[in-house]
Amino acid sequence: MGVVLTKAASFILIIVLGYILKRVGFFKPNDFQLVSRMVLNITLPCAVITNFEKLSLETSLLMLVAIGVICNLVMIATGYIVSWRRTHTEKAFNMINYSGYNIGCFTLPYVQNFLGPVGVVATCLFDAGNSVLCTGGTYSIASAVANNERTNAASYLKKMFSSIPMDTYLIMLVLSLLHITLPAGVTAFTGIVGQANGFLAMLMIGIGFELRLEKSQVAGILKAVIIRYGMAILFAAFFYFLLPLPLEVRLVLVIIAFAPISAVCTAFTQKCGGNVAMSSTLNSLSILISIVLMTSLMAVLKIA
Repeated sequence: MGVVLTKAASFILIIVLGYILKRVGFFKPNDFQLVSRMVLNITLPCAVITNFEKLSLETSLLMLVAIGVICNLVMIATGYIVSWRRTHTEKAFNMINYSGYNIGCFTLPYVQNFLGPVGVVATCLFDAGNSVLCTGGTYSIASAVANNERTNAASYLKKMFSSIPMDTYLIMLVLSLLHITLPAGVTAFTGIVGQANGFLAMLMIGIGFELRLEKSQVAGILKAVIIRYGMAILFAAFFYFLLPLPLEVRLVLVIIAFAPISAVCTAFTQKCGGNVAMSSTLNSLSILISIVLMTSLMAVLKIA
């Protein structure tokens, strides 16, 4: 448990570091865009490649990919429905920031330390489905809503596949299913670069974090938190009591249900013209809440 708490505290300190460096002038407000581009186009794809190279797929667990997709679709729909009478920009904001799970640089350490190899594989498979949307698919849908565009399959797919992390996930999933491995030199490079992903993603959130929020924004953040974690409880109950999967896998899904919002949601919020400060604050708050909830769950699971 000490390892998990130390890693969680480290994430918070990196967010605080990013915010302090912005306040003292080391980072400028526009630097958020630079760091977010580095995360989306460099470090995250490298982290994806490295994680997939370590993954051994079991066909019996491939349904977890579909579960990752479905969870995101449900949350995207929830974000749209609760902002039905709001502006297109607000709808897009909710669709992006209600969905997406921070797996690679947050949830996986919990699973690695407590639930063993099967837990790691199950988490990575869920993340494959999760990432199909949160690294490109959700942005494509939300962008069409934000711009009030009539979209067709061709335009949707074009925008979705313009996401480098999304393309990387799909390519690596196919290669894993075909049991094709990349050259050692490639994975050595991606391993080094990918290690920076957690740091830069948390630093990005800290740079975007803003304490000066309007009352309506505070209300919006609280509403998002209540809906996000209310749905997490429903997902967790469904996973544990109704899914026909081994207990170890169901426990992993229960933990994942309470994962914080994906760090890249803030970057996609910016691309859709949404409120970056509000998204970053929501992201930071979700990390704090998830640390408490996931750590409590892991303590219960360890006792059990």
